[in-house]
Amino acid sequence: MRVRVATTALGITAALLTVPACSTDTTGSEHQTPSSRTGKPADTVQKSAALESRLLDPRDLGSGYLPKPERPAQHDDVTVIGCPALSELGGDAATGGTLAFPHKAKADFTHGGSSSEISEDLYSDSAKKLSDGIDRIFDAMIGCPAYQVVAGGTPVDVTSQKLPAPHVGGDEQWSQLLTFIAGGRSTVVKQAAIRDGNLLLVVSGSPALVDRHLGKALAKATATS
Repeated sequence: MRVRVATTALGITAALLTVPACSTDTTGSEHQTPSSRTGKPADTVQKSAALESRLLDPRDLGSGYLPKPERPAQHDDVTVIGCPALSELGGDAATGGTLAFPHKAKADFTHGGSSSEISEDLYSDSAKKLSDGIDRIFDAMIGCPAYQVVAGGTPVDVTSQKLPAPHVGGDEQWSQLLTFIAGGRSTVVKQAAIRDGNLLLVVSGSPALVDRHLGKALAKATATS
């Protein structure tokens, strides 16, 4: 139950913060291109694939880190209680609506065989769109120090706290600490977002792991070689 609660909390937060746009397509012939399978233009698929090479991998993280298997896309109804600002954009954010960025890549890892996790999301778009999109979501979440999220029938109590911006580079930075309580257990998640030009990096997970790898993630994401 503990792992499930932690996973649910991270999943809800990732949906609200990093705005993943999930797509499933079960129709069509056997000879489909990547773009036809996802229903996205080939250019979008290629740019997203290019971002994947800029993500951290187990070699970058060090010993004890294992990739977390990708789970099937889920589209649970998400209800936000006690935070009108977040409720207004929660539905779109959770289902990959108007705040979705077209080019994206994601990596998830577990550490030391425990429930400690770290995830990295990388997006590319115009600087203004990236800045406006992530700023709206951080403002909404931090603007409500306590609220509740119900996803797939599971209620999760959330408290948020704004943290000092990370000083590791980039043009804009955001950071917050979130505490999730579900089923009598709590999970603390730190999230840091950095925009560097037309790239947006979001690192989420156990606070110690985020602090340890944020600078490394930014360096690899923005490397030109």
